Amino acid sequence: MYLNRFAAPFILLGLLFTCTRCSTQPAISGTIVLKEGWKPVVYLIAPRGFSEIASSFSGMVLDSAQIGEDGQFAFRKLPVNDEKFPLLYQLAMQPEGSLYANQFLDDNPLLANYMPFVLKTNKFLRFTAEADRFQASFRIESPLEASPDEPDPGFDPNTANAALLKLRDIRHASYLRWQTQLEAAKTPDENTLLEQEEAVGQFRLPLMQFADTTSAVWAALVATRWVSPQQDYERVPEFLHGQCQRWTNDRAAAHHVFVLCEKANKLPVLIGQVIPDFPFPMSSGDTVSLKSLLGKKLTILDIWASWCVPCRRENQQVLAPLWTAYREKGLQIIGYSIDSSEGAWRNAITKDGAVWPHASHLTGDETPFMDALRIATIPANFILDGNGKVVAKNLHGAELKAFVEEFLKK
Repeated sequence: MYLNRFAAPFILLGLLFTCTRCSTQPAISGTIVLKEGWKPVVYLIAPRGFSEIASSFSGMVLDSAQIGEDGQFAFRKLPVNDEKFPLLYQLAMQPEGSLYANQFLDDNPLLANYMPFVLKTNKFLRFTAEADRFQASFRIESPLEASPDEPDPGFDPNTANAALLKLRDIRHASYLRWQTQLEAAKTPDENTLLEQEEAVGQFRLPLMQFADTTSAVWAALVATRWVSPQQDYERVPEFLHGQCQRWTNDRAAAHHVFVLCEKANKLPVLIGQVIPDFPFPMSSGDTVSLKSLLGKKLTILDIWASWCVPCRRENQQVLAPLWTAYREKGLQIIGYSIDSSEGAWRNAITKDGAVWPHASHLTGDETPFMDALRIATIPANFILDGNGKVVAKNLHGAELKAFVEEFLKK
């Protein structure tokens, strides 16, 4: 939300492309309906690593094809792929005035100017699209020839392209459901920040479900990138870890999955893991270990700051009532602030009626505890059982209340 201190490192793991094969039959061809304001050119772009999938300005431009007045175009040269499996490519069109062939316009997925697809050496693909809604209108006119020699459906380009088209439809439908909130989230309002984050989470959910169930690795990787075009997976680390585990041994996308796994290993503590113990400088002046503060049954470890509007609202409207209702029933709340001003921190505690234990290193966002948790975003919370195991994360409002009530019934 506020403090994104970690910029996920981009690791370039290139695939070697050599455009040497020519054929009398175009490898990629089709018809594009030209629209005013669009260049009559379609570009073929290769992502050289996971970070370049569905990423603006970063893929390698392999070739371009002029679109005739009748809308026809053809690519006759394609990169040679010496492996048996298909590879992922991206086609894009550019508006007039654009200086870059690999610029992906994706703020509104319904108007995205690019489409990922899969192709295998010595196979041919024909498609149709409209220039001003390229991704939304993309249709495969003639599928790739079947590959009966390949028993693994994950290596069949027809299966992969069908999965990518299904994913495209899922993404667009989810965007339509949440469009108003997603547009609002582009200019965050601190008073509705948690509601906007909830909308983003709901938009992501169908994409994550698709990635978790598809048999097509390339479609899963595109879905994973569409879950967060900004490559910020802090709120969904379990998802990224799951994708790493699913595809680690996949031959077709080995380089891409390697980068994905590197990102996953730098994400926050996962549900099911034990929270790292840490010395906490308390508001009382004492320094005690985190584990010594755990509740008998359940602990809400709340990461907040005095200047964080949704954090303060959560203190007053959610945590204070929970503390009153359940502190005698095994609930503990521990507040950890990333304030740098002791006065502002203590004043906020008093004003919010936040009478549960509080700790802070008073070093702002450059705090060792945030580093230990591998998080950069607040508000955040980790909900722990009596042994310090993470049983849930980042629940807020009514959802947090319902979880606490249900857990303490056990």
